[in-house]
Amino acid sequence: MGKITLRNVAKRFGEVAVIPDINLDIEDGEFVVFVGPSGCGKSTLLRLIAGLEDVSDGTIEIDGVNATDLPPAKRGLAMVFQSYALYPHMTVRKNIAFPLKMAGLDPAEIERKVDGAAKVLNLSNYLERRPGQLSGGQRQRVAIGRAIVREPKAFLFDEPLSNLDAALRVNMRIEISELHQTLKTTMIYVTHDQVEAMTMADKIVVLNAGRIEQVGSPLELYRRPANLFVAGFIGSPKMNFIEGSEAKLHNAATIGIRPEHIDLSTSAGTWKGTVGMSEHLGSDTFMRVTVEGLGMLTVRASGEVSVQQGDTVWLTPQDGKLHHFDANGKSLA
Repeated sequence: MGKITLRNVAKRFGEVAVIPDINLDIEDGEFVVFVGPSGCGKSTLLRLIAGLEDVSDGTIEIDGVNATDLPPAKRGLAMVFQSYALYPHMTVRKNIAFPLKMAGLDPAEIERKVDGAAKVLNLSNYLERRPGQLSGGQRQRVAIGRAIVREPKAFLFDEPLSNLDAALRVNMRIEISELHQTLKTTMIYVTHDQVEAMTMADKIVVLNAGRIEQVGSPLELYRRPANLFVAGFIGSPKMNFIEGSEAKLHNAATIGIRPEHIDLSTSAGTWKGTVGMSEHLGSDTFMRVTVEGLGMLTVRASGEVSVQQGDTVWLTPQDGKLHHFDANGKSLA
């Protein structure tokens, strides 16, 4: 079991409240992603759950037990950091086995657990190698294996893919997601990358300045953002925001439209604009279009689109795809 409950959890450093007041339920077996910009408190919140930071106020329960004052070793959690923290002089087998050896388990039981974790992580052929003989992705899998053998109530991942190149990050995203499906264990994953959040999470927690802006599934946050912050953070490229007279026509202070929800035409449409810089990515083209009275809008079009910089085009927002926000940035939907 791995249900984690936070009630009025706060963290202060002196007079500075980095986590003012958070309430959150993480259900057993969920894959929950904490996402937000640098400095939003996501790693601090993870460390509070792990017991690596003391809670200033509130309670943390793990499977119904008050764990607020328990040391990390007593919480039944396993943490995987951005740095692999492997022992360079030890083989992969010994690195994975280390926490079990320290716990005094029987050698035969240790071998069984290590072999099982290595099989799950496709590391069986690398058990006698040392970390220096492995790729970055393999080293990260060893770090995950060291967590798996402890059979924790929940895994805590603190930006584990930040040190990997782009292609390897994609592969490791898939591997961690498949691992979750195999183990069915609660996972909490911290990242600043909203693409990781959208592709991996059952539930996303969007943080801003230590506060939860919205909690929901990836599609809920994409389709129904609670406010301007979530609307601008979730989605790539980010949502376009329009203020002024056009917004007032829709009885809003601000309207939003995602780049993929704007139809482009060279003959007719709602907004007339001039094409600026474009990014051709093969299947898609992202272009910046300047519309008089609205400013610059980002449009996602087919990779086969044939317009050039300086061309006149017409833009039309798709029916039902406009987002409306009040003067405080809150969604009016």
